[in-house]
This record gives sequence, C-alpha cells and structure tokens, in this order.
Amino acid sequence: MAVTSLLPPAAIRSDLESIVDWVEAGSRVLDVGCGDGELLHALVHRKQVDGRGIELSMDGVRASVARGLAVIQGDADTDLKDYPSDGFDYVILSQTLQATRHPRIVLDHLVRIGRHAIVSVPNFGYWRVRADLLLRGRMPVTDRLGHEWYETPNIHFCTIADMVALCQDMGVTIERSLILGADDRAVPAPADSVRANWLGVQAVFLLQRS
Repeated sequence: MAVTSLLPPAAIRSDLESIVDWVEAGSRVLDVGCGDGELLHALVHRKQVDGRGIELSMDGVRASVARGLAVIQGDADTDLKDYPSDGFDYVILSQTLQATRHPRIVLDHLVRIGRHAIVSVPNFGYWRVRADLLLRGRMPVTDRLGHEWYETPNIHFCTIADMVALCQDMGVTIERSLILGADDRAVPAPADSVRANWLGVQAVFLLQRS
C-alpha cells in the first residue's frame, strides 16, 4: 500500500462523512471514480483502511497519488469486470453512477466485487428540480446537478425512487440509506417513501447482494 501523507484530512462533504462513518475500520476498500482522493484519504487516515482507487481523469489520479494514495487510471464502465468477486469489503461509487454509460452493469459489478457497496446519487426528483422544469421549462442547475445541460457529465438522470426500483429489480438489498436534503440535513424518511423522493437532494445507499 502506498505511504500516505502525514497531513490530516481536511473537512469533507457531509455525504462523504456519512460514508466514512459506515465503513468498518481496517477494511479493504475500492473507491471507484475517486476524483482527487478526498474520500479515500479520509478513510485511510481515520479508519486505517487498505484503500485502493480508480479514476478516469489523469488530473484526479495525479492529485490522489500526491496525497500518497494507491490510485490508478480506470473507467468504471469498462474496467470493473477485471476485478475479482469479493475482492473488497466495500466498493464505493460516490456521485458517479449517473455519469456511467451502463449504470445497471456497473452496479452489478459493485455488489459482485465488494461484500458491501456504497453508492450515492443526486436526486432529479427533488422538489426544486421539478419546480424549475415546471415553471421555467429549463433543465435545472443545482449544487448536486451543477452543470448546464450542454456540458453536464451526467448521462442518466435518476430519482431516489428510480434507484430503489433498480435495486429491487436486480435483487440488491438496501441495508441502509441516508437521505440528505437542503443544507445537507438528513431527511427522516425511508428511501422508498414519497417524502424522501420529494425532499432529498441526494441519497446514500449501503448495498449488498441478496
């Protein structure tokens, strides 16, 4: 494992903080689409995980390696098939599933590779997004959907309800979920509820093969 930076991790987003809380100390972790290594760095320092990462962007790979992390360039759509089943305790995909070409196939690999998968998605069913489409007739731009329609990396816009339905269709068990609303406050509602789909800006799921 790469030698990690001696500097403590900086404060991270609330959804990433929740992921850190869910991961058991000392676990084997694969962070898919790890970006600049913000989450993986926190996990290595705070949970002493055996962490690996893959990232499509070379800028992200370089930033992660500069943090002392074991990160390689890779594409979730094409490279996850090369990882062995049950090779990790946790496989994490944060705010990336909607940007893959084949989300169902990617999700199937996540729950195959890891004993648990942690997946977070922005919610296109959030009430302000719906209102923007209804009242303005324009594709919305929010903190979690932060690009204009012509430059967004997101290919598949989904809602929390869509994600729950996909897991049910695939036979994937939702062990735990966290719905985050405005100002990153938790919404006290189960993921399969109308309230979650209406008020949630994003959702984090702890998943496992049934």
